[in-house]
Amino acid sequence: MMNGKDLAAPARYMLLDGLRGVAALVVLCYHVGEGFATSPDTQVINHGYLAVDFFFMLSGFVIGTAYDGRWEKKLTVGNFFRRRLIRLHPMLILGVLIGFAAFALQGFVQWDGTPVSIHWSLLALVLTVFFIPAFPGAPHEVRGNGELFPLNGPAWSLFFEYIGNILYALILRKLPTKALFAVCGLSAVGLCCFAVGNFSGSFHLGVGWSLADYNFLGGMLRLGFAFSAGLLMARLYRPRRIRYAFWICTLSIVALLSMPFIGDIEGDTGWWNGLYDTLCIVLAFPLILFVGASGDKGNEQSGGLYDWLGRLSYPVYIVHYPLMYLFYAWVWAEGIAFSQCWYVAVGVVVTSIILAYVSLKYYDEPVRKMLSGKRSVRFFCRKASLSK
Repeated sequence: MMNGKDLAAPARYMLLDGLRGVAALVVLCYHVGEGFATSPDTQVINHGYLAVDFFFMLSGFVIGTAYDGRWEKKLTVGNFFRRRLIRLHPMLILGVLIGFAAFALQGFVQWDGTPVSIHWSLLALVLTVFFIPAFPGAPHEVRGNGELFPLNGPAWSLFFEYIGNILYALILRKLPTKALFAVCGLSAVGLCCFAVGNFSGSFHLGVGWSLADYNFLGGMLRLGFAFSAGLLMARLYRPRRIRYAFWICTLSIVALLSMPFIGDIEGDTGWWNGLYDTLCIVLAFPLILFVGASGDKGNEQSGGLYDWLGRLSYPVYIVHYPLMYLFYAWVWAEGIAFSQCWYVAVGVVVTSIILAYVSLKYYDEPVRKMLSGKRSVRFFCRKASLSK
């Protein structure tokens, strides 16, 4: 929980922390729905993948706000990278270890039943720890469905997050505002062409998780717009005061990500869905970010809620998917409908949250504290707490 000093922090950090937690919980529910979807247009919480774009935008905004004015005060590129590694990498390592354990429980077999040797599985673990992606069909692409990081699929967005951090430290922070506008504009056009032109194969922007086809291009376009837009907003934002901002933003996020597939994926109207994805990222998310940054600080109870959601968001995101692998294997092997196992799905959600909390409390925070070399890491974790 937050103490009085923490409650005096800028409202935009507190509320945006909470919104990041809301988006992470939506992703958790979205992935449960993947177990029962027969195609992209039958997925429950159909646009849940757009939460990643919101994460990228939040990250750009908070990193820009926290660090833009500090490079002239002896903040070096190396020190910046060290802080980001301490913030992100310990949980990634734990998430991959949990993913390896889940793969072992499944018997080291791909989805089609092909056995995988333990040494390729161990190689997949080591390469993921060092963020070296797997190409589709490579021996260490152990699950056989083309994931960048097959032991923990959602790690793909952390891979792009690291790319964003590197680009920020080396290039983006040095760009004048007009040039940053140009980056956002070109990326927005690219996103629209990618989605409406059906480069994903299903008229959506749920790409970046694989190196197959145009996935990497789509992932870079998503990062290029959202992260740069967050940095741009950090430069241009001026404090406002909007009441009930957290709840307005929460309802907006849930509504936008829960929208059913728009148009006919097999017909002439599938591009409507691609346009919807683009508008969410380019127009709706910046507006939500502005409203969230403009919210009232609230009382101690609401501040505690924002803090809890924010602290839990990254652990939830990075540890839940190995449980999903086990859940999918069971559902698909038995041919079970959601109505027959809804209580198990709820249990997976609750277990994921509990596992995330335990991982945060007894692993992530102590490890980051040790690596920081300080008695507390809250000083810079508060500055950069919205990364993932």
